[in-house]
Amino acid sequence: MLIIYNFTANFKKDMKITLLGTGTSQGVPVIACKCKVCLSPNPKDNRLRSSVMIEVDNINLVIDTGPDFRQQMLREKVEKVDAVLFTHHHKDHVAGMDDIRAFNYRWKKDMQLYCSHPTQEALRKEFSYVFAEVKYPGIPEVKINIIKNKPFKIQETTIIPIEAQHYMMPVLGFRVKNFVYLTDVSSISEAEKEKMKGAKLIILDALRIKPHISHFNLQQALALLEELKPEQALLIHISHYMGLNDEVNKELPSHISLAYDGQVVSLNE
Repeated sequence: MLIIYNFTANFKKDMKITLLGTGTSQGVPVIACKCKVCLSPNPKDNRLRSSVMIEVDNINLVIDTGPDFRQQMLREKVEKVDAVLFTHHHKDHVAGMDDIRAFNYRWKKDMQLYCSHPTQEALRKEFSYVFAEVKYPGIPEVKINIIKNKPFKIQETTIIPIEAQHYMMPVLGFRVKNFVYLTDVSSISEAEKEKMKGAKLIILDALRIKPHISHFNLQQALALLEELKPEQALLIHISHYMGLNDEVNKELPSHISLAYDGQVVSLNE
């Protein structure tokens, strides 16, 4: 059964998207690597682990807290995060969760976390001290909100999950008004693609040139974007095997480019 989603309502103000990180699980440069990308003097070839911040409806949302979360918050001078959404529980997407405690201290309230049930279970194992009955002073204070593959709200903002496969692992992307974020994906169903249609900006996984078992390569990402036809698309979760940022961008369509760390996009809703 084909479900048609109406995304025209609620587009009122500008939304600000900040690319906190655009790299794959090892980051770029890769430790001990001497390839031309890892040695590049171009700062756009330096990539922290993938994460994004969305400023919308007077709230700040962060998708994923990878190992570089603290560095990303300091670089962007972020003073407030209202909620964290997790795409899945691989280490490069959750490892920095402990550093949300700085926001607990500043704002004197729990951090709202939104994730699937499997991600919740992984967080409870990875950060067992956070969820212990007897808590050590100063640990992160969190409230986990379990989400399924259906729309939910954070305050007044509607979030639409988009389910995809990361090899054999279900993962979530998210649509916020006319913006879609989908990382760590190797396949997606036709029904889930419907949720992405009509977006002005799509930020999408594209690991490298050659095929990969658990990520879109460049050709697969471009094929999906050609099908969906967003006004603008940015590619993320990029490895050093993709090539130099400026050289790859010269070969891409004018509305598609490799994203870079610290990049900011404003969207009229």
